[in-house]
Amino acid sequence: MKRIGLQILVAAVLMGCSAPPESPAALKTGIWRATIELQGQLLPFNIDVHKNASGKYEMFLKNAEENLVLDEVEIKDDSVDIVLHIFDANIKARIKGNELVGEFIKNNEKDYRVPFRAYYGQSYRFEKAKNQSNVPDFSGKYSVTFIHEADTTPAIGVFHQTGDSVTGTFLTPTGDYRYLQGNVVDGRLQVSTFDGNHSYLFYAVKRGDNRLAGEFYSGKTFKATWTGDRSDNPVMPDPEKLTYLKAGYDRLSFSFPNPDGEKISLADAKFKNKVVIIQLLGSWCPNCLDETLFLNQWIKKNKDRDVVMLGLAYERKDDFAYASGRVKKLILKTGVTYDILIAGTNDKARASATLPELQAVYAFPTTIFVGRDGKVKKIHTGFSGPGTGEYYRQFIEEFNETVNELLNEK
Repeated sequence: MKRIGLQILVAAVLMGCSAPPESPAALKTGIWRATIELQGQLLPFNIDVHKNASGKYEMFLKNAEENLVLDEVEIKDDSVDIVLHIFDANIKARIKGNELVGEFIKNNEKDYRVPFRAYYGQSYRFEKAKNQSNVPDFSGKYSVTFIHEADTTPAIGVFHQTGDSVTGTFLTPTGDYRYLQGNVVDGRLQVSTFDGNHSYLFYAVKRGDNRLAGEFYSGKTFKATWTGDRSDNPVMPDPEKLTYLKAGYDRLSFSFPNPDGEKISLADAKFKNKVVIIQLLGSWCPNCLDETLFLNQWIKKNKDRDVVMLGLAYERKDDFAYASGRVKKLILKTGVTYDILIAGTNDKARASATLPELQAVYAFPTTIFVGRDGKVKKIHTGFSGPGTGEYYRQFIEEFNETVNELLNEK
């Protein structure tokens, strides 16, 4: 008995001498400057870290005027795992005082892991040169051509500059590059954006007073060159002529399941004698997120009018459970009040096969306007979102004009 008592005493002493369980590392609140490494380039963006009223961490991805909330932040021991909004992507990093070191990971793409770092207390975007003088002014509108191998894409570049700080965007036939932010450093324009899924980095220098020449990096592999000629009124292909019905068709016919598996068709009673606005989208698509927020706000304000919204989602995997989960998250994060159906995958050839009346699905998002008689009246390819300023306001004006015309049709 004495021996057993001695063993208990020794065990108690040893337990008393052992280190207490390690507490999770503290993540400093405030502004951070982050970078991800792409194709040998460092793409910078900013993160603002807060604690909410319940003591949980929240982050905001900051790109110019945008603050994209990240409210799924988990800290375990010395590591942080950040779910990137509605996207199937994470940042996973070690907390090292004033630094975060880890990876940006796209879960729906094979081997997509790139180095990530963040530095506390740094609010700038790109490293600034000391004692800059005679900073060239990149402000204005530009008629742009992107060149990738043998392909060219027209675009409009819009930049606003104050001192050496620059914001802006590019509009393309399939959508815009959202909120770009950066600096002019040693005479070179440098702007970037990171929205949790897409990562864009642009450089440019001036060739004379009115011409730009630059490079564009997107993700792990895509690189293009681009030129821009200053223009007061740059133009692009008409977004209402890019996607159209095949000859002999004047309406769409489909039946797709909602995220709970219930089939919904345009022939359903709730669409009868209504103006129907059909959105082709994907939860992986930031332009689609911008349009979804606009459409949801619009239908809430106009709920008493004879208009019905309907989303057709084309997701990354041909797996209903996966697609349903992504769409449910989109609905949860945005508060969407209209139906979004699981229509297929984002492969454009396969997406086109789901709507055989169209000559092709050209872009996500695409917006299809259907009249009270069930006939397709207009198809608008792409979306000029809030980051495009006057072009966004123009889109809203044209959207309202179209809806009003359709409601007044007899």
